[in-house]
Amino acid sequence: MIEARHLRVLRAVARTGSFSAAARELGCTQPAISQQMKALEKSVDTPLVVRSGRGMQLSEAGRVLLKHATGILAGLSAAEEEVAAIAGLRAGRVRLVSFPTASSTLVPPAVARLRGGHPGVRVSLVEAEPPESLAMLRGGECEVALAFRYPQAPGGAPAPAAVPAHGTPREARAEANLEAQQLSAGTDWSDLVVTPLLDDPLVGLLPAAHPLAGRGDGPVELAELAGEQWIAGCPQCRGHLVELCAGAGFEPRIDFATDDYPAVVGLVAAGLGVAVLPGLALESVRPDGVSAVPVRTASGAPAVRQVVALTLPDLAEVPAVALMLERLVGAAAGR
Repeated sequence: MIEARHLRVLRAVARTGSFSAAARELGCTQPAISQQMKALEKSVDTPLVVRSGRGMQLSEAGRVLLKHATGILAGLSAAEEEVAAIAGLRAGRVRLVSFPTASSTLVPPAVARLRGGHPGVRVSLVEAEPPESLAMLRGGECEVALAFRYPQAPGGAPAPAAVPAHGTPREARAEANLEAQQLSAGTDWSDLVVTPLLDDPLVGLLPAAHPLAGRGDGPVELAELAGEQWIAGCPQCRGHLVELCAGAGFEPRIDFATDDYPAVVGLVAAGLGVAVLPGLALESVRPDGVSAVPVRTASGAPAVRQVVALTLPDLAEVPAVALMLERLVGAAAGR
């Protein structure tokens, strides 16, 4: 008989590549992991792992079992939460995964309000960007994932790859295209319950002495920044920046790439380039030495990213999860 604890061990071994690393992840000993894997292989009567050099990888049978284990463990997690919530939210657990800017702006008021009314509900938080956060949700490692995506360009084409700088070698461009395909796959939410939270406006950051910084609250058209050096953020943000600039008729020269927002502000303040950041990000940093201006796309519309909360259909019916989603909606509406 296949047991859930054995499936969790299989998932950990597949993710970490060794029994010892899986033991550290699960908080047990290496012999215990080895023993449970042997019990699982005995249950299915076939090898599930194959040693490869210093590590190991799943056999064909192991890969098949892991594929089904993902859904099984997610279903078990939903069942556990529903049982815990029978007592009217006097117990329960919600594991959140969020990208950093939502962790510092939307999550705190939502969790504080939930705990204030239901102190018995345990809420935990881990940070991850999409598409990693979506993989964690589908893998049963969390109940709610906060994620974002950018509206598609006209015609529904996915964002092109983020190109670092002019003269990038062909190999780097091929790698960037592969990265863009992976990120595009991470925005497929068709199997998830999507709760819209807000449209986060994108804000242009200019050095304080930049000629366009003196417009006050007036918007800046992206085409006006065609000749600038750029500082870009995370891979998904870089891809969207390239898409927006392509719509404005130019390819940005990206000299610096960092997902550390204080670093972006520091580079802009030093006059090393311009940047576009989400509005939520500016609430978490001190924009000293820079000018923040609204950004307009080639069509004249404000540039935004869509921020949402995601969960699995089974989990959406769990009272603690439904309440967490409600509190997140409230936190976004109160901004």
